Amino acid sequence: MTIASPDTSVRPYRAARRLGSFLESWPGVVTLIAAMTAMRLIFAGVIDLRTDEAYYWTWSKENVLSFLDHPPMIAWFIRFGTAIFGDTTLGVRFAGVVAMLVTQLLLADIVRRMTRDARAVVLALLMPEAALYYGLLMAKVSPDVAMIPFAVATLWALVRLSASGDARWWLAAGLFAGLALLSKFTFIMLLPAVVAFTLVPAWRWRWLKSPLPWLAALIAVAIFLPVLIWNSEHDWASFRFQFVRAVATHEWSLRTVGEFIGIQFGLVGFVMLPVVLSGVVLTAWRGYRRREAVPILLSTCVIVPFCYFFWKSTTLRVGDTWPAFLWPAGLAATAINIAMPPSEDWPAWMVRATIFWVRAAVVTGIVFVVGVFLYYVAIPWNFIGRNDPIGGEAGYEQVAERAQAELRKTGASWIATTDYRTYAMMRWYFKDQVPVVQINERGRFMGFRDPGMDLIRGHAGIYVAREPDNANPVWASTTAVREPLEQVQRAWRGLVMDTYALEKLTGWTPELSPPPDSPLFRWRVLAGDFPIDADGNLILRSGPLAASRRMAASTRGASDDAEQSWFETAQERLLTMRPKNGAPMAKRPTPSS
Repeated sequence: MTIASPDTSVRPYRAARRLGSFLESWPGVVTLIAAMTAMRLIFAGVIDLRTDEAYYWTWSKENVLSFLDHPPMIAWFIRFGTAIFGDTTLGVRFAGVVAMLVTQLLLADIVRRMTRDARAVVLALLMPEAALYYGLLMAKVSPDVAMIPFAVATLWALVRLSASGDARWWLAAGLFAGLALLSKFTFIMLLPAVVAFTLVPAWRWRWLKSPLPWLAALIAVAIFLPVLIWNSEHDWASFRFQFVRAVATHEWSLRTVGEFIGIQFGLVGFVMLPVVLSGVVLTAWRGYRRREAVPILLSTCVIVPFCYFFWKSTTLRVGDTWPAFLWPAGLAATAINIAMPPSEDWPAWMVRATIFWVRAAVVTGIVFVVGVFLYYVAIPWNFIGRNDPIGGEAGYEQVAERAQAELRKTGASWIATTDYRTYAMMRWYFKDQVPVVQINERGRFMGFRDPGMDLIRGHAGIYVAREPDNANPVWASTTAVREPLEQVQRAWRGLVMDTYALEKLTGWTPELSPPPDSPLFRWRVLAGDFPIDADGNLILRSGPLAASRRMAASTRGASDDAEQSWFETAQERLLTMRPKNGAPMAKRPTPSS
């Protein structure tokens, strides 16, 4: 780094240095990691599940090879935790806490093998604790959390390969790469780093002629076979689903770019992010100039995915967790750089500045992570309003309780929903004691077990939906009779987040496996967006319309009037959701991605 050395005579800097010195001692490191792990366990146990977490929990109850949205590893993670702690929030999230510890140990060993410097190893252990992505949110279960330890293990195996020259480490790398792919498809973004690691150093001809890298690739594919088999049986649904998201294009937007950068500052760290980016740039400069394999590997693991996400952010809101897998490589590169300056004859002031800013990143980051934890666990106020990422998805227990009351009052025996979030939360709170069915987007549930059709067929149900989504036009393709019952508000810390409508359903039985051309089968397209023009009006006859229009018109015998009605309903919904200033509704990706 080239930042000028600060005046360390100022009292706050002295305090930071003393705290930094304590954290660089092994007793301090062990104490801190134990305390932060306990904090994550408390967070995992007391904070309500978010909708996506509950959705993945429903997957853990099914015996299928893969799923529409993601590969199956996240379901296996949750099944591991719930086998120990039952169907509790801690059980659902426990594997994420374990994944954090595994990730820390792997990063520490990577740095140890590259530097033999105890201070650098300590920083490799502590920097993840100082980033909200890992220090707290590894307790929020997601496919990204499942992928991170396997992605880091792949890098660890390649570092072992570089250090030892033992080609058998290729096989370990293939094993971990397959497990990472079995967690989330975005692991493929690390492939350019592996290619550069193989081809840029002078050893490239050795590995190109060796059968072991190719055997490693075959091992990865073999481990990925459950996803390939499931997709071959379901018209390659997962790949088509993700491909639509990947190629979806929207208008250029500074807002989404700003959101992406702001989220990275918040989740990596306001001091940590520039420190890590500086470390990655220095690592890339050193690695490619000298053709050093490990610096090439670590820096490219960050640069390629980060540039891709930055590019996507110019037209699309990048999901909060999507870049989480790339930063551990950057943390390792930054820790390794701590040990490099003395051996490279850096000026003394630059060495002091580097050490200071890395210490400051760790100290301020840990304070921030602990502060966020206390806000959600100990403070009773809502400072963020309806945009709160945790509070915005809390309070479903209130909806479930009212739905339970209506089941008793009306004699209904099952619950219907028309979005996967409500479906997941109702299943979570009813724990499958009452059948819950999402009547549409049945492509999400291919191969799922019978939810309890004996209690559904011929019986009344309760429809639970957020307003105004309860006016979903898909009901027009059914014979269901809907009778409004009541409204229930979902609130968090005294603030109403959403209002839900409860309706009684009669005269219809949901179809669990409708034909693929049915509007009840198709999943939402174009990353969850309706196509709209610059004025916020729905595009009816051109461009990205095709997929959305087919979803409305594909029912057998559907008329043009029915199709137009669907779009008019969607147009009304768009208008109700537009901001007060009249600007078009922000385009958002489906959160489960």
